[in-house]
Amino acid sequence: MLQLKLHSIPSSLSSSSSSSSNPLCLQNHSFLSPKFLPFSSVTPKPFSITCRHSDLFDQKTFSSSAPSSSSSSGGALPPRVYVGHSIYKGKAALSITPRPPEFAPLDSGAFKISREGYVLLQFAPAIASRQYDWTRKQVFSLSVGEMGTVISLGARESCEFFHDPMKGKSDEGKVRKVLKVDPLPDGSGHMFNLSVQNRIVNVDENIYIPVSRAELTVLSSIFNFIMPYLLGWHTFANSIKPEDSRGANNANPTYGGDYEWNRL
Repeated sequence: MLQLKLHSIPSSLSSSSSSSSNPLCLQNHSFLSPKFLPFSSVTPKPFSITCRHSDLFDQKTFSSSAPSSSSSSGGALPPRVYVGHSIYKGKAALSITPRPPEFAPLDSGAFKISREGYVLLQFAPAIASRQYDWTRKQVFSLSVGEMGTVISLGARESCEFFHDPMKGKSDEGKVRKVLKVDPLPDGSGHMFNLSVQNRIVNVDENIYIPVSRAELTVLSSIFNFIMPYLLGWHTFANSIKPEDSRGANNANPTYGGDYEWNRL
């Protein structure tokens, strides 16, 4: 914004002295009209030009790059992001979502994995065209090892996983979940079949959905990408510091690198 402001200079200050002290000053220059020069009794009233940015311009230009108060504060947490992938077919829908690993603190101040992450498979039966009853969904937690089995499946190979969510509890054996992945007869993909028998709530559900080779390739790519994160390897990589590398391997006797050579 360009603003013009009229200023009156005290009579005790001459225009020539102000310009000679700082000849390059652009904030306060005196411009005398030629018609007043012959008359020494006339005291000219100079004007100055002041240029400044408006507040609106500053906000639009720099607000996007300036950190917000919430992100710059020490106690602020990064926003939680939810992701997933779904496959919709005529008789059922399959949705997959990752679940992060869990960490436990140690007395030394470090952390260790207390539970590996997994990918949650959710099967929902269809009730109409492009409509699915998610209130009747059945879930199956696919571990990292089981994801590896799915990734390595050949066109004519099959696999089967059995889960008992109540294992080690008083209701062990009352809930039975079996996930079968069998090749389709024409070789175009695999059939995912989830069978759930829950005697606690009297549920016997069987949901199946065909997955094409292209869709299975997408699932395999997702599994390949997310597995290191489910194992917590990204937290280890982010914690590596150059100053901690020397002697760190020998400090941990379970490390199989330098410790192996030191035993020779």
